[in-house]
Amino acid sequence: MTSRRRTLTIENARGERLAASLDLPADGEPVGAALLAHCFTCSKDLRGIRHVAGALSEAGFAVLRLDFTGLGGSEGDFAETTFSTNVSDVLAAHEALAEALSLPQLFVGHSLGGAAVLAAALQRPEVRAVATIAAPAEPSHVVELLGERLAGLEEEGSATVDIGGRPFTITRQFVEDLRDSDLPEALAELERPVLVLHSPSDRTVPIEQAERLYAAARHPKSFVALEGASHLLDDRRDAAYAGGVIAAWATRYVLEDEASDSGSAG
Repeated sequence: MTSRRRTLTIENARGERLAASLDLPADGEPVGAALLAHCFTCSKDLRGIRHVAGALSEAGFAVLRLDFTGLGGSEGDFAETTFSTNVSDVLAAHEALAEALSLPQLFVGHSLGGAAVLAAALQRPEVRAVATIAAPAEPSHVVELLGERLAGLEEEGSATVDIGGRPFTITRQFVEDLRDSDLPEALAELERPVLVLHSPSDRTVPIEQAERLYAAARHPKSFVALEGASHLLDDRRDAAYAGGVIAAWATRYVLEDEASDSGSAG
């Protein structure tokens, strides 16, 4: 089933314009709103992200997908971004989504985007629940992807690295910000339902990261193994399954809360 799509432009805290897409259910009005954040150096148009969004919109959610600063269609210089600016971009997208649709919100994030939505949710208590896909418990895990270039980066202040066949400039500030981010400690304060989805065969973010994330989260929390899925959810079936599971789970923690708020007996 296809969805209706709107193109949005979001201004972040630094005055840069972020590109975003709002996927709406093909039939009827949306019942909830989901913000979907992509992985490190990816974009909102990553195939797996689009299929997750499609499954959520088919279940009745409006889904906002954004490009982080300096990626995809968004303004700004990726070399000047950090994990903290990613979190700030999520907060800007949250405000835009709330302005566009007055609906209960769900945060969903893939890989480093999962860590970003967890950190952002701490600052937005009105967000009902958070789901992560292939996310690291420690954002600093991304530093390991830099490999042998890390030593030169710390000495020179920046380095150009090849990620997925594309060159990206990574700065010392980016690495230091990742290392300063203590997500497990922050999760202890979240007090919102958390769903962790992860593939046991993920070679980019090992399953041990998901175990730490799940252990740090407070109840109610759930874990779903995406057996056989790649880190980028290259197989459409894996992405659609992940989106469907998130939608079914969110019905309990996001949409049923809305129904009980509006339908309580007097």
